[in-house]
Amino acid sequence: MDLNQALEQIGKAPTLEHLQALKVQYLGKNGQITQALKSLGQLPPEARRERGQELNTWKKALEEALQTREKELRQEALKAQLERETLDVSLPGYAFPAGGLHLTSLILGELVNLFRRLGFSVVEGPEVESEFFNFDALNMPEWHPARDMQDTFWVDLKPPFTLQGPLGETVNDLGGAVLRTHTSGMQIRYMIQHTPPFRIVVPGRVFRYEQTDASHEAMFYQLEGLVVGPNITMADLKGAIHELARGLFGKEGKARFQPTYFPFVEPGAQFAMWWPERGKWLELGGAGMVHPYLFRAVDDYRARQGLPRVYEGMTGWAFGMGVERLAILRYGIPDIRYFYQNRLSFLRQFR
Repeated sequence: MDLNQALEQIGKAPTLEHLQALKVQYLGKNGQITQALKSLGQLPPEARRERGQELNTWKKALEEALQTREKELRQEALKAQLERETLDVSLPGYAFPAGGLHLTSLILGELVNLFRRLGFSVVEGPEVESEFFNFDALNMPEWHPARDMQDTFWVDLKPPFTLQGPLGETVNDLGGAVLRTHTSGMQIRYMIQHTPPFRIVVPGRVFRYEQTDASHEAMFYQLEGLVVGPNITMADLKGAIHELARGLFGKEGKARFQPTYFPFVEPGAQFAMWWPERGKWLELGGAGMVHPYLFRAVDDYRARQGLPRVYEGMTGWAFGMGVERLAILRYGIPDIRYFYQNRLSFLRQFR
């Protein structure tokens, strides 16, 4: 065997497969070096020692050459793979369309954040509501003319579906089930669950069976506010609405109140806000002091559930406003139906 020739073959092996064949040829079980080592026993002792040292030197040289060439071939293979699979990052990528929040969500988020900064908690309630919480407990019994102004989607609840009250109790026996016509039902639910003082806002969808036109829609969003505690006055309500006006329209924003009637507040008022940029008043919602009937209804309900009566002597105020109405007035949107027609050309303006 010629060592130099073997090393040259190894150094020029073109592939890992070829290199493996050379390894088997020289160092395998039946390879030339292995067979030569096995035949050492046939030599005289002196020749055996000298021949053995020579073969071990050759074996070490071949192993080192094989390792070096294997490393080189693997690096070459990796380089070739990287060149084949290279991604040209200089090419322009595909721009996926960016989404955004719906205009209603943007306005609602702005309103909620304003009240959070004033220390209000945010709560939500069921959209399918008991007639008791949606009307009766809010001082609107069946014969009350105010109910005529809220044509209602009635829901036929069949077993095993039930309506749950604020304490987890079944309330199917408290009148029919409706898609809530306002978020005010959460005033009653929250007062039953909690003891004053507290400050909450209630955002959510409401439903009214109305003829759809440019200013009316069967589904829209409201934001309800409620504050209850000892010695709460109309001045507290006016202060909160003034802060809301400043938050929405800047330092020059202000609010005004006009007396009106709502069955669940006494006294009641419509409130409008001054928009400095356009120099006009925007009528946004209704408000007032919580009617004593609501406190009695809540305490009566709590008593039936074995809870103490806690609302005697309490006062509070509440307000409600339409979220889409604020957006319509702020941006001059001519038709409320635009909000829910999924017209991207309209929605992208507010992204």
